[in-house]
Amino acid sequence: MTFGEFPVASAEGLILAHAVRLPERTLGKGHRLSPADVEALKQAGIASVTAARMEDGDLDENEAARRLAAAIAPDHLRFSEAATGRVNVYAATDGLFVADRDVVNRVNRIDPAITLACLADHVRVRAGDMVATFKIIPLALPGNKVETACDALRMAAAFEVKPFREHAVSLVATQLPSLKPAVMDKTARILERRLAAYGNRLEREQRVAHRHDAVATAIGQAMAAAERSPKLVIVFGASAVIDEDDVIPAAIRQAGGEVLSVGMPVDPGNLIVLGRIGETYVVGAPGCARSPKENGFDWVLDRILAGEKPDARDLAGMGVGGLLMEIETRPRPRESFEDNHRAATVAAVILAAGKASRMGEGGAHKLLADFDGEPLVRRTAKTALAADASSVIVVTGHRRSEIMAALSGLEVTAVENPDYASGMASSLISGFSARAARDADGVLVMLADMPGVKADDLNLLIAAFRSASGRAIVRAVSRGKRGNPVILPKSLGDAVMRLEGDVGARHIIETSGLPIIDTDIGDAAHLDVDTPEAVRAAGGVLTT
Repeated sequence: MTFGEFPVASAEGLILAHAVRLPERTLGKGHRLSPADVEALKQAGIASVTAARMEDGDLDENEAARRLAAAIAPDHLRFSEAATGRVNVYAATDGLFVADRDVVNRVNRIDPAITLACLADHVRVRAGDMVATFKIIPLALPGNKVETACDALRMAAAFEVKPFREHAVSLVATQLPSLKPAVMDKTARILERRLAAYGNRLEREQRVAHRHDAVATAIGQAMAAAERSPKLVIVFGASAVIDEDDVIPAAIRQAGGEVLSVGMPVDPGNLIVLGRIGETYVVGAPGCARSPKENGFDWVLDRILAGEKPDARDLAGMGVGGLLMEIETRPRPRESFEDNHRAATVAAVILAAGKASRMGEGGAHKLLADFDGEPLVRRTAKTALAADASSVIVVTGHRRSEIMAALSGLEVTAVENPDYASGMASSLISGFSARAARDADGVLVMLADMPGVKADDLNLLIAAFRSASGRAIVRAVSRGKRGNPVILPKSLGDAVMRLEGDVGARHIIETSGLPIIDTDIGDAAHLDVDTPEAVRAAGGVLTT
């Protein structure tokens, strides 16, 4: 590839290094110049362009990225289309992301022009999470270097997502007079929530005396139960394990198993016991696992429920990164809002930044149309303020000053989206970036051009979200057909922040793996006013 400044007269077939604005259109970076493009550049008075000329055997940035991605085994992964030399890779299912540092490094050391970035090894991911990205730095590069990288990726897996598998999980909890039953109840409740994050559930619980013979008997009974899924036995001791001959290790051996490790270099979580009876793991949980906070117990569960076979060597290798006391790296099961006597909070985000292009070039703005004596955007904001939302955020962009004037005097937080022309994704990101939205348990996304939605409709959605303890998506429907508004729980915030282009949250909703609660609010769920005719049909009067 030859890079530099070229005269327009000989620019046909070159790849632009920078966007070039013409009177009628823009030629974007990476665009390959056609004869018509060259003529348009001449007519615009442009004498030269900065571009790249491909040599024999070169691949352009998108083809190079596409070939690298194609060298990855596609199981449980989803790949974006190649654009600007980049292919993003997403998890297609909930699971454990596993990366091979040696393979990733081998690819990245072939040439600085070829880059592969991915998540850290053994990270829990949800469907839709970005897990890796290929990026080609220049506009083109030699094809033989790309092929060398592809060979490295085919020889060994650089990364993969291992889906979580269903297990029949049994809990054995030991009792001492000093341990209150309420603590044991809470332990079981938190374990159930922990397992739910993997798509699993607790099949049975047995409470026994804190003696190795009693624990061994309970483990044996769990092993003998008829199950269709692989078994997993978790033992919570009333007292911490301090020796390999303590109650839980001794019970595993008495039940016919082997103790793989007593202790691990992860804090909190040091005092774990890992054992196995045949193919079934028996885990003596550390005391910190009675809390929902991340600890070494989570790291072991990740591996077992993803189908891995952790042993003492694996646990001993967790020391780097194993200091978790001050680190919160991922969502975790929490005490429910009911347990904390608190209702889930919902922030309303009103999208009012769009160009309203279907209203016609230079036409009246639909959000400034008069409905019952006030601009539609003000009417929408007042509807949100009248509902049981903790805050109301309005995202502005196109004709911002007029929208702001229409909102004058209302207790809303206005957030400007300077990139509104790029599409809805940028407005969603702007709204979710507001502090009030980040602090809420859920975000109600509301289009500003839906005059039929009432405060009572919003309260129905909020009530449904709270009934699910803030752990579900709530979507407005009419006669079974999906519509708007929608409430997204806080856990989906990261996915929203990764949206690009003129797309909404539909893909996130459909791939999140979270329950979806459809709530019928009647025809209002589908009534938006995108054209002058729709505004008038809904009772509005166009003004400016």
